[in-house]
Amino acid sequence: MKLVFIIDPIAKLDPGHDSSVAMMESAQMLGHQVWITEASQLSIIQGKAWGYLQTISLKPVKLVEQHWQSEPDWYQIGSSTLTCLEEMDAVFMRTDPPVTVPYLYTTYILDLIDRRKTLVVNSPQGLRTANEKVYALQFTKVIPETIVSQDKLVIAKFVEQKKSAVLKPLGGKGGEGILFLEAVDRNFNSLIEISTKQGREPIMVQEYLPAAKEGDKRIILLDGKPIGAVNRVPSGNEFRGNMAVGGKAAKIEITKREEEICAVVAPQLRKDDLYFVGIDVIGGYLTEVNVTSPTGIREIDRLNNVNLGKQVIEWLETKLSN
Repeated sequence: MKLVFIIDPIAKLDPGHDSSVAMMESAQMLGHQVWITEASQLSIIQGKAWGYLQTISLKPVKLVEQHWQSEPDWYQIGSSTLTCLEEMDAVFMRTDPPVTVPYLYTTYILDLIDRRKTLVVNSPQGLRTANEKVYALQFTKVIPETIVSQDKLVIAKFVEQKKSAVLKPLGGKGGEGILFLEAVDRNFNSLIEISTKQGREPIMVQEYLPAAKEGDKRIILLDGKPIGAVNRVPSGNEFRGNMAVGGKAAKIEITKREEEICAVVAPQLRKDDLYFVGIDVIGGYLTEVNVTSPTGIREIDRLNNVNLGKQVIEWLETKLSN
């Protein structure tokens, strides 16, 4: 197969943590051809999606004393060639959030790829549909009580009723901008004003789940099926479990309740052609659905002696052969 990964600048990626690198390594190991590009290198030419693609050769990371270790020169890239993306068998859209206007423009370019020739993971339409905070709100039976608003009075009433809540920007990533707010906080009004940018932007306000102290579980779904999980445990006085803010990865199993959550979410994911997804679960409740560039593969592999990247590529082989 010929695969291209649309990623952030390769030099900025951490090969011991990045899920895109894990999938590229697996594709290379299985004998497939791998290219990389960036969103800024894509164009529409004669009604088709084109991009400047570079071949990439990777030196796989190695597990040393329970840590992924990479070589200093862990990748080599070839010269850049302008190529029609329909010459590829699959395109992985793996640019990190936030979903900005340029990001949305990239999805419009990817819309012009003929699905009969090339699979896009995840689909551009699905990426536009699934805001990683708001998308979860359609699954009302499995989420904590949640509102989305920019109205200070609406937000204040919700927090006062719940005594405490978590404020989340709708376009954030890696725990950025998430605030814990108690009704008795002396900065109560100011924190709402800061989060909503003085009432100009809606935010998610979610009932605080005390189980967050025990961890924020990331479950990876492949074509709607759970294939692995990692628990992200807050460190120190931090209430967020995101690894980007210091959360520690811990081994954990997928519970029956979480299998039920996956079963609730899966049909809609498949409908929206969202193939590789990470859902976040706290205390048996779905809190987010991550579709842009879900991470967690490296941590799950390290803790469970598995290879999720290989599972993804083998799934792709089967899907494209049907």
